[in-house]
Amino acid sequence: MTMLTRRQMIAATLATTLLPTRSFAGLKPVTIALDWTPNTNHIGLHVAQAKGFYANAGVDVEILPYSDTSAGALVASRVADFGILSSLGLFTQRTAGADLVATYAIMQTETGRLVFNADRTDIKSPRDLDGLTYGGFGSAWENALIGSIIRHDGGKGEYETVTLGTSAYEALANGAVDFTLEVYTWEGVKAELDGRPQRAFRYADFGVPDQHSNFIGSSEAYLKENPEAASGFVTATRRGYEFAVDHPDEAAEILIAANKDVLTDHKLIRASLQALIDGHYFRSKEGAVGRIDPAKIDAIGTYLFDAGVLKDGDGKKVEERPDFSTYFTNDFQTA
Repeated sequence: MTMLTRRQMIAATLATTLLPTRSFAGLKPVTIALDWTPNTNHIGLHVAQAKGFYANAGVDVEILPYSDTSAGALVASRVADFGILSSLGLFTQRTAGADLVATYAIMQTETGRLVFNADRTDIKSPRDLDGLTYGGFGSAWENALIGSIIRHDGGKGEYETVTLGTSAYEALANGAVDFTLEVYTWEGVKAELDGRPQRAFRYADFGVPDQHSNFIGSSEAYLKENPEAASGFVTATRRGYEFAVDHPDEAAEILIAANKDVLTDHKLIRASLQALIDGHYFRSKEGAVGRIDPAKIDAIGTYLFDAGVLKDGDGKKVEERPDFSTYFTNDFQTA
């Protein structure tokens, strides 16, 4: 099946339900696809919408409902103008030929971590994970990541894997698996609220480059055709995240009100947002919000290339290191 045919199929099946049906006079319609069901990672979008930042920037933004099709696929096929992309998704899909480019870093530093129950006195450092059981999610990235963390600490990088998806968190809590990976600002915060003490290893402490965990991205085709709308959207989105950092109580209420049927655990929402603020995820210690760090892009891209995770459109490991400077742009973030 050709790439053109896949794009046509995606567009045909999703366009009628995902494309916006409203547009305010004089405003340019812009759509953004979510990477998951609504959560605190998306708070800047809802704040920018509710506070009128988008309208003031000349764009009418439609936040598309989460679907089984990845945001990257929707953006590359031009079903959505923008989408929230994981770091791994950006690098793997772009390398495989998808028209994707990151325009905004939601996270200024890595939110993921390797976790295990706090009462595991036998686990003192990553090399102690050799021979244990990992509750995983089924990606090549996980194996490369965990193996390199263990080997960096002097271990062999040999462990058992049980693919469980999101059930891994329940399995960890009841002791069915020994360790897993989680997003601290969501699953980690929930574990704290639920009274399930955990200990963790940060990736960057064991040889894995720190990275922007996720991005807001678009296609080069869209950015070339709609530079003013793109700049207005990205800049207004940055204002939304800045507002969330400076006014967390109001921002949390906006997020909850926009997703009241989904976000019913208000305590988790507020605690997660506070963790994002306190950990300098939305705004770095140096004050950066949204800016993509070229050094971080190059470092994590090189790590993925060296680990053999990056593959071409035929599923073959790329032999030549890509030019990672083409994977992102800060040009649409204006003052």
